Amino acid sequence: MTFYHFTGIKGSGMSALAQILFDSGEQVQGSDYETHYFTEKPLIERNITILPFSADNIKEGMTVIAGNAFPDEHPELVRAKELGVEVIRYHKFLGDYINRYTSIAITGAHGKTSTTGLMSHVIAGFMPTSFLIGDGTGSGKEDASFFVMEACEYRRHFLAYHPDYAVMLNVDFDHPDYFAGIDDVYSAFQELALQVNKAIIACGDDEHLQKIQANVPVVYYGFAAHNDFAARNIEKTTEGTTFEVYVRNEYYDKFFIPLYGDHTVLNALAVISLCHYEGIPAQLIQERLRTYGGVKRRFTETKIGNSVLVDDYAHHPTEIRATIQSARQKYPDREIVAVFQPHTFSRTAAFLKDFADSLSKADSVYLCDIFGSAREQKGALSIEDLQALISNGKILQTDKIEQLKEHHDAVFLFMGAGDVHKYQDAFENVLKTNEETA
Repeated sequence: MTFYHFTGIKGSGMSALAQILFDSGEQVQGSDYETHYFTEKPLIERNITILPFSADNIKEGMTVIAGNAFPDEHPELVRAKELGVEVIRYHKFLGDYINRYTSIAITGAHGKTSTTGLMSHVIAGFMPTSFLIGDGTGSGKEDASFFVMEACEYRRHFLAYHPDYAVMLNVDFDHPDYFAGIDDVYSAFQELALQVNKAIIACGDDEHLQKIQANVPVVYYGFAAHNDFAARNIEKTTEGTTFEVYVRNEYYDKFFIPLYGDHTVLNALAVISLCHYEGIPAQLIQERLRTYGGVKRRFTETKIGNSVLVDDYAHHPTEIRATIQSARQKYPDREIVAVFQPHTFSRTAAFLKDFADSLSKADSVYLCDIFGSAREQKGALSIEDLQALISNGKILQTDKIEQLKEHHDAVFLFMGAGDVHKYQDAFENVLKTNEETA
């Protein structure tokens, strides 16, 4: 029995990994800042000890798993070295750990979390499955044969993994603080492709992924007829989306997902392609897709009175377009109000015009101050630079949240990777107060 100590246990990947090890019967504790993060709720539910950072947390005989945000000079890691305690970085540990299973790494610039959630839900209906989702959700099964995980391209972290399968959803330019451009992003995916052991499931509608070279089969999915797995005869309703799947131009089966927007069809198609490759029956895939409940912060709805509030992690122009498209499918007769908080100054600067173009697809747009990061506290531009490019754009402050009330029976999309939830919380309080006094 190993005793694992997580330095930075509230990180989304770290929290999920701690849950997996705990569920698998290991002894787990961790430390972090005392600020509350949504990732700690599942840790608290499992009674996993969360301590404030301190060198005294480290004891002989432990194995320390270190979050990537913390340098080797962190007091806990220094103490571990003094005591001769093993320290393993998160990605290195995970890369070794997945070798016990049939591992499925889900990667791409967009849609990783949603597809990891969907894939793990479907495969868990077939065989015991452990999974690690980037929204801070993890689950370990002691008898698991599959391991489904989110694999992030940022800083090429996913190159720590040699998975059986890689699901490549898309290649797009993001993380401008690290990647030099789209060619640099593509080179990272190409490098990962050469580390895959069984097969790659890739979106054939993506021009970059069409060029991927690998030593294993590459199975393509998408809307276009040239794909190995193609979605056709798509029917969109306010209940969800139905589509037929053709495997190399032969009819395979019909599927329904309680999800909205083209991107959700592609995500489901990636899951169907891998399951077909693994011999999982179509009927089981259908049943599991139909019962999928979603993941945190991906079109998560709250209804108060006649208002619908949607919490979504969309923080890139491509994701904003997808979220607005989903809202239009589910609520075709409602006003769509976008409340957007840009995340990092470098991303805002790199995509300023794209942000304006994607947000303009909403009926009304409210902008929140740019959310910096630990690496980037300030930048040369401000939220007013984005507002200047949006004809109907307004700046929103939490103490002026009342102005959202002028939109009756609307769908409010609170989008961003920072703390945009504080704007939603403030608006929820206003709506609830109105309901109580009505």
